[in-house]
Amino acid sequence: MDKSAPVITFDGPSGSGKGTLSRSVAAKLGMHLLDSGALYRLLALSAHRENLNPEREEDIAIAAQMAGQMDIEFRVVDSGDSHLTLLSGEDVSTAIRAEEIGNLASYFAAEPAIRKELLALQRQFRKSPGLVADGRDMGTVVFTDAQLKIYVTASAQERAQRRLEQLSQSGVDAKIDKIYCEIVARDERDESRTHSPLKPADDAVVIDTTELDVDATLARIDILLQEKGLV
Repeated sequence: MDKSAPVITFDGPSGSGKGTLSRSVAAKLGMHLLDSGALYRLLALSAHRENLNPEREEDIAIAAQMAGQMDIEFRVVDSGDSHLTLLSGEDVSTAIRAEEIGNLASYFAAEPAIRKELLALQRQFRKSPGLVADGRDMGTVVFTDAQLKIYVTASAQERAQRRLEQLSQSGVDAKIDKIYCEIVARDERDESRTHSPLKPADDAVVIDTTELDVDATLARIDILLQEKGLV
């Protein structure tokens, strides 16, 4: 970890748009990218492949050990339009986005032993020329000294609609009512957990994207980057 390297954090609930924004900013500034939510999804995928159950204490211990041994790489492509997620060299970008894996990841993310293992791993991504970190506790826990902290949010209904459109484009048949209920339930778990609950950092700038498109949101962020001397 290079503590002198600048860090920009994007926190917020699933579907708020923080992933798209963080990729765009990383591409624009030529910085490294950390998709911390993917770390939990990567662990969930690995655990799922090993048939681990997050409700069994012995399986949590196994998952925690796995968390510290994962070989992970994020590659920004198409000028920030997307990024590849590699696990031991395998492109699992699509596999980790399955709803089942996302829900499983939320359960693992509530486990202190797993969060401890992944904390050190996340901080290793901080290196020159800088890092854009996307997650739920990047500004509150992992990079508390970040130069710019942004908390991105949107209504649950809007996030459900976005997820439905995303799944439809991928050829997946889904129901918005089911997606909405899953989002609300996940928000409740993330916001109420004892360790690293989902919330804005005290010094974060909150941006509600419910009524904003990507370009309008990036325009606001560009002003913040200029104010911080990051561009």
